[in-house]
Amino acid sequence: MKRFINWLPTTVDARVRVAAWTTFVVQTLIVVTGGAVRLTASGLGCPTWPQCTADSLVTTPEMGWHGVIEFGNRLLTFVLVVVAIASFVLILRLRKQRRDLFWLTLLIGLGIPAQAVIGGISVLTQLDPYVVGLHFVVSIALVILSTVFVYRVYRGNAPRTWATPNTFLRLPQVLWLAALFQLITICIGILTTGSGPHAGDADAPRNGLNSELLQHLHSYPAYTAVALTVIALIIALRHKFTALAKALITLLLLNGAQIAVGIAQSRLGLPELLVGLHMLLACLVIAATTLALLNLRKPALPA
Repeated sequence: MKRFINWLPTTVDARVRVAAWTTFVVQTLIVVTGGAVRLTASGLGCPTWPQCTADSLVTTPEMGWHGVIEFGNRLLTFVLVVVAIASFVLILRLRKQRRDLFWLTLLIGLGIPAQAVIGGISVLTQLDPYVVGLHFVVSIALVILSTVFVYRVYRGNAPRTWATPNTFLRLPQVLWLAALFQLITICIGILTTGSGPHAGDADAPRNGLNSELLQHLHSYPAYTAVALTVIALIIALRHKFTALAKALITLLLLNGAQIAVGIAQSRLGLPELLVGLHMLLACLVIAATTLALLNLRKPALPA
């Protein structure tokens, strides 16, 4: 045991960096596989929870490929647990000097059982669209925490100051407003999905809202967020905030891809592949937004 404790890192090294990136990847991947469950109508492939059926913990041949897909998504939760535990353990000897990493890994680890419970409730409520939507919201929160984890691993926790150039439009306010509109876009997107055809099961309830109206309402905050991001990029470039400008350019590219996919899926009748790609891009957009917000603060000059 002592040998293992001595093996744990006392500084942020390659092991910690790999743990951070793995955390981000698996937290994003679970959204993709969860989308696959819904888009293949496999949401009730395992009709009970926590067991797959009333008599079996695992899927049975009678459940068919829907059961395999749903059970496979459940198994991925155990991968998340292993990654979360490994990340937390790797931070243990760093917890005094890197309390930020300690709390991040702890919160991410606690988020996984919370997600599992919400997933179970969604099955027990026959895929109620609001419960399924909450499931996605928690996933987005975990993607945000994972992004912060990766960022802090590379940038450290030294004191930082706000990048606040003397302009008519204050950079932090513009970017935080853009982030707010990104979140509004996601929330309306959840409601839109809850009113559409991809319920996860043929008998799953829908929220009864007007899908066509929601599609339009979903686009307005997205375009607003892009416009605000462009303004933030102009300010960042003008004042040579290089790291922030790079993050904003990445965010705009992802937003452009997201808008293109959104328009295409709407006009093509919501094909499953495009809807799944739209979900993946939503995770990447929120991660890029988080990265941009983190880069609003630059290292403080020494006294």
